[in-house]
Amino acid sequence: MTAPEEAVAVCFSVQVDKDDLGSFNSCEGLGCEFVIEQREEGGNNGMVWQLPTRIKYPNVKLTRPVTRDSQKITSWIAGMAAGIKRRTAVIEAKTLEGTTIASWSLAEVVPVRWTGPQLSAEQSKVATETLELAHHGFLDAR
Repeated sequence: MTAPEEAVAVCFSVQVDKDDLGSFNSCEGLGCEFVIEQREEGGNNGMVWQLPTRIKYPNVKLTRPVTRDSQKITSWIAGMAAGIKRRTAVIEAKTLEGTTIASWSLAEVVPVRWTGPQLSAEQSKVATETLELAHHGFLDAR
């Protein structure tokens, strides 16, 4: 019996429909929250009903050092000047060897914010960029 691969990812590749946005070294916000309403029932003091109402999805934030792939983001965003269309995105967690460990497909993705590098000749630190995406949930992998 072989042991399962550990989920130690060194990068996250991102593709939105046919646009490859490159690899990122940080990915935050993959998850969901079930909104619960509490209802008290008259005469029933033993419990409070917990009723699920909707699912909320946080924005996904992807960060990386500025590379040649940075142009891919600005080109993708510039292509939306005539109108923003909701897309499907795939985020893959990959090992150093390029093996995909896990994959998430996001429905109806739209860009929320792109933050480019803060450049200063007085500080010698890595220039980074962050892309923030909103979505309407995960697509079934079947």
